[in-house]
Amino acid sequence: MADAPLERLRAELRELAEPRVRAQQERVLAPADGDELLGVRVPVLRGLARTYRDLTLDEVDSLLRSRVHDERFAGLLVLAEQVRTARGADRGALVDFYLARTGHVDNWDLVDGSAPVVLGPWLLESASDVLDRLAASTSLWERRIAVVATLALIRAGRHEPTFELVLTLRRDPEPLIHKALGWMLREISRHDERALVDFLDRHAPELPRITVRHATERLPPEERARFVKRRREHAPPGGDEQPTAAPTA
Repeated sequence: MADAPLERLRAELRELAEPRVRAQQERVLAPADGDELLGVRVPVLRGLARTYRDLTLDEVDSLLRSRVHDERFAGLLVLAEQVRTARGADRGALVDFYLARTGHVDNWDLVDGSAPVVLGPWLLESASDVLDRLAASTSLWERRIAVVATLALIRAGRHEPTFELVLTLRRDPEPLIHKALGWMLREISRHDERALVDFLDRHAPELPRITVRHATERLPPEERARFVKRRREHAPPGGDEQPTAAPTA
């Protein structure tokens, strides 16, 4: 039916697209072959997700399987809205749905917009090895999901899972992982600067340079300079680590 919620959402996405935003997407996202970018701003996507939060999982699945990037993002945000209000087994089922479709969460903005608000809330209430499994994946995006999902834990004062992932993925070959690790460490400094400083005192020389630079952005200038200097002094010949093997602890 032409007025079905899914079709209305798709029509609204195209009506709300902005050429300027699309041009920016093309610069920063490096979309896969066959992807279509519409150019819908993220705050607009979030508003649409609240409006269409009652989509069925079949309809969300249709959005996630779309080759329109903005439709996949909208589907993930609808799922996040549903996770926000679900509890117990219902929330677990939504997380399972997400984890079964990570192949469609295939760009950094999709990961960063979904992992903390879909997987993150479930991590707060469920002991699981899911982070270890994702971190060991051959998929860059699954590894980034593992890292960014810990943002929910950081905000709840639980830093150890992030520290463990930083050490697990410190030799990851992808700069997008190095940056995500630094981002999460920087978030820890917002809540517990001492915890970050203690961690870096032990591990800064073995971390990627970009991770240390991002992690220390909120520290006092003298502290930041100290860690950047330690990282530079202990760098291996030839610069940062660039292993070709799969990520290891």
